[in-house]
Amino acid sequence: MKIRSIVLAFGVAGLVAFVGCSPAPKEDRNSNSTDSNATGADLEIPEVSLDDAEVSSIDDADVQGAVTTAAVDDSPSEAELEADEATVTYPVTSELDPVEVELGAAELTAGIPGDGDLSNEAIEEWLQNPENHRPIQPTLPLGLSAAASNIQGLDANPMTKAKIELGRQLYFDTRLSSDNTISCASCHHPDFGYAKDTQFGVGVQGQEGNRNSPVSYNRIVSGPQFWDGRADSLEAQAVGPIANPIEMANTHDVAVQTIKGIPGYVMQFDAVFPGEGVNIDNVGKAIATFERAIVTSPAPYDYFEQVTSIESSWGDEIDELEEEDPELFAAYTTAVEGAKAMSESAKRGRDLFFSDKANCTACHAGANFTDELYHNLGVGMDADEPDLGRFVVTNDEKDKGAFKTPTVRNVALSAPYMHDGSQKTLEEVVEWYAKGGHPNDYLSDKMKKLDLTDQDKTDLVNFMKEGLTSDFPKVEAGRLPL
Repeated sequence: MKIRSIVLAFGVAGLVAFVGCSPAPKEDRNSNSTDSNATGADLEIPEVSLDDAEVSSIDDADVQGAVTTAAVDDSPSEAELEADEATVTYPVTSELDPVEVELGAAELTAGIPGDGDLSNEAIEEWLQNPENHRPIQPTLPLGLSAAASNIQGLDANPMTKAKIELGRQLYFDTRLSSDNTISCASCHHPDFGYAKDTQFGVGVQGQEGNRNSPVSYNRIVSGPQFWDGRADSLEAQAVGPIANPIEMANTHDVAVQTIKGIPGYVMQFDAVFPGEGVNIDNVGKAIATFERAIVTSPAPYDYFEQVTSIESSWGDEIDELEEEDPELFAAYTTAVEGAKAMSESAKRGRDLFFSDKANCTACHAGANFTDELYHNLGVGMDADEPDLGRFVVTNDEKDKGAFKTPTVRNVALSAPYMHDGSQKTLEEVVEWYAKGGHPNDYLSDKMKKLDLTDQDKTDLVNFMKEGLTSDFPKVEAGRLPL
């Protein structure tokens, strides 16, 4: 029997209370409730390396509790011993030819087929299928596909269905936290646009950080993570919250030992990471792989652009398209239908968005509508001790108060906004930009007062709501190993 002890300065009584939901106790961990708890929000903490067992300090965060000791028995768990005795051989990814798959397909994220808790038998059957270990060469959906050259992380961490599925389970599993109440999804849940509808991230025992939860989709075309970019990869970001005292309040060692005590996880880690099994690096790789599989589907804006391009190319001969190019005609008719969600107001907003008058693309550029850079917008800079953002990472004066540009794809689904969650609606966001932000010594030179009418502002908001909102992949939020 394992001997583990975690002494928490804040105690272990009570469960975290979230807005509109209550975390399930351990025996209910596989329910499909919408609060499937989460890898924490973007709290103000120093960068955590994959080898760190604990977070020793939190920059500018109101830490109400901390992990003070964690004694772990490193001997093989019963689950590991059972796995060793089984000596099962699984298909090896490096021996299989790759397959091209468009991300967003339900087959990647809908979970191992079946209902209820994942039995070892179901997991074993899944792992024996070579198709689940075949390396995936991902393609991106219409619209986002223009960012294909920005795909990151796959050389060091190739994608397979089995690895995506393992990451999915870990993403929704509260057992990674010290008191079984917090998972990645607690702050980055599909029901809230892979963010959370609270101003700040909420961790164990209701502790709050000082930053809003950033979204966890379209990460496959994103580099450094968190609002301040302190994690240099998605893998580093994925494991940081586990050891954050106000997020999951665990240690990496204890989290690994917990996973090793669950036979279904041991089986999957042995199959997905042959010869390595369960370790914190591989936990990060699995979660990051799942997150890379979460992408936005084509939005009405993408279809509108496709219609515009085809009609521009064919001109007066558009009536001949069906006969001349049946395949292109099929794409055209699909695009015409898909673009219908954009009202005339949204179309005007689209024109404004890309114009010098609104200047949105000074930062929200490219297929994912972000330059992946850091800017001071003046948000929160009127505080007595403002959050200095990127400066804490780089110690470069120009980075004071600068935060990473978020994507505006599906932005209508992830309120509140800005790094501090201070702006509740897109209307507030547009007003902030229109007034040129809050003046300060480090304000971005891209922030200028905008000469926008009330109709202009409405049109911009409608473009973001109607033109840039699309579906996420179907994701199974429950169904975890026992």
